[in-house]
Amino acid sequence: PQVQPFLPQWLAQPKRVQKRIKDNLCPVRDVPGIHPRLLKKLQTNRIESFFPVQAEVIPAILQSASNGYLTGRGGFRPRDICVSAPTGSGKTLSFVIPIVQVLLGRVVCHVRALVVLPTKELAQQVSKVFNVYTDGTGLKVVLITGQKSFAKEQEMLVQKKVTGYCSLADIVVATPGRLTDHINQTPGFSLTQLRFLIVDEADRMIDDMHQNCLNQIVKAAFQGENHSGSNVLFQRIKPGPLTAASSCSPQIPLQKLLFSATLTQDPEKLQKLDLFQPRLFTSVYSERNRDGTEAEQDTNYKYTLPEGLSQSYVPCNLNSKPLLLLHFMLKMKFTRVLCFTNSREASHRLFLLVQAFGGVTVAEFSSRLAPNERKRTMKEFEQGKIQLLISTDATARGIDVKGVNYVINYDAPQFIRTYIHRVGRTARAGEAGVAFSLVLRIQERRFLRMLRDAGIQDIKKHPVKGNSLKPLMQQYEEALSKLEKTIK
Repeated sequence: PQVQPFLPQWLAQPKRVQKRIKDNLCPVRDVPGIHPRLLKKLQTNRIESFFPVQAEVIPAILQSASNGYLTGRGGFRPRDICVSAPTGSGKTLSFVIPIVQVLLGRVVCHVRALVVLPTKELAQQVSKVFNVYTDGTGLKVVLITGQKSFAKEQEMLVQKKVTGYCSLADIVVATPGRLTDHINQTPGFSLTQLRFLIVDEADRMIDDMHQNCLNQIVKAAFQGENHSGSNVLFQRIKPGPLTAASSCSPQIPLQKLLFSATLTQDPEKLQKLDLFQPRLFTSVYSERNRDGTEAEQDTNYKYTLPEGLSQSYVPCNLNSKPLLLLHFMLKMKFTRVLCFTNSREASHRLFLLVQAFGGVTVAEFSSRLAPNERKRTMKEFEQGKIQLLISTDATARGIDVKGVNYVINYDAPQFIRTYIHRVGRTARAGEAGVAFSLVLRIQERRFLRMLRDAGIQDIKKHPVKGNSLKPLMQQYEEALSKLEKTIK
C-alpha cells in the first residue's frame, strides 16, 4: 500500500480559489475595505474587476493589518499568507494593493515592505506596478537589482543627516544577491521596521541558493537597536513562545507573504521559512463534477495550468527539431512565438540558424544580452515586430510577456515546474494560448509520465509527417553550412 503523505493542516485544507478566471471576475467595488483613493487608481488603469485570487487575497492581507501596521489584531501576530495560483492569474496586484493601502497612513519613512524576486526583469515589472499605485501618495519605492552602481543604490536607500541616517524608501523591491550586499555593506540601511516580507516565485527562493538570503533578511529585521539612545520599549526581538514577559512590550510584527505558481508542498522545505500559523490560498485542485461534488482523485495534484491553454507534443528525432520549428513558423504561419531551449548556447545556436535560414523575424533573449537590449527585444516582441523569440528559462519565471500566442518547448523540460512556468507564458489572464513540446522519441515515455504524475492529462499527440518537412530541406542545408562558417 502506498504511504499517504502527512501534511500540516494548513496545507491539507487550504482556502480554495476559483480556477476559472473569466467566469468568476469580481467587480472592484464588491471587494470590502479598499481605500477610495486606490479604487480611483484602479479605475484610472481600467481595472473594473478583480481576478479570483485578488478578490480572496487582498481582503485577507488588509484584515491582517486592520489595527494598523504596528500591531497585529488584538496585539497578536498576524498569520503568514501563502498563495499558489497559475501564472497570469494576477498575483502581483494581490499584494501591491493591500500593501500600498496599509502604508498610506505612515508618518516616518522606514523600509516597511520588502519584495524579493529571483530575476531582474521580474523585479522591474513588480516595481513598475508599485510605482503606478504609490504615485501621488508620498510613499517611496526603490528598486535594487544591481543595474545601477552600488553607490547610486545606496544614495537611493539612505541619507546621512546630522542626527544619523534616515531611510528614503518605504517599499524596496530587490533581487537576493544585491539585497544581501546592502544588508551587509550599506550603513544606515535598516530592516528593523520591516512589516511585510513578500517572496515572489517562493519555491525558487526556498531552493538552496537563496535560503541564506531569507535568513539574513529575518536576522536583519530582528536586530535590536543596541545604541543607548533608542527606546527600549520598541526593541524588536525574534518571536518565541508567548509568555507574560514577551507579550507586554508591543513590537511590529513581521508578516511573510509567499506567492508562486508551483508552491512546494514539501513540509520540510516550508519549515525553513519559519512560517507563523500560515494560511494557504490555492486554485490548484480539481474541477467539480456536474452534480457539484469534487472529483476526489484529483485533489492532491499540485499544479494547475491556465484555463485557456491547449497543449500538444510532437514526437521527433534530433535532426528534425529545427525543421519542425521552421515548419511551424513558415508553413503553419505561427506568430508571436516564445520558444524555450535548455541552455544559453542552445538558444544562441538556434537563433543563428533561424536567422541564416531567413523568412522569420527572430530574436534571442538570454543572460548574454545587456539589460537595455533585453528590454528593447521584449518591447519589439510585444509590438509584433518579432515573430519568434528564442529564450532560456530566465523568461519563464513570472515575467508577463504580452500577447504570446504560442509557446514551443524546443528542448523538452526536465522538470514539471519548468514545464508549468514555460507554458504559463501564454493563455494569461483568461486568454487562449497554445503550447507545443518537441519531444525526442527516447524521452517520450518519461515526459508523459512526468505530466501524468502532476495530473496533466489533456496533452494531445501531434505527429508531423516527414513529407511536410521535405520542401524545407535544401534551404536548411544551406543555412547549416552558413551557420558553421559563422561559428568558426
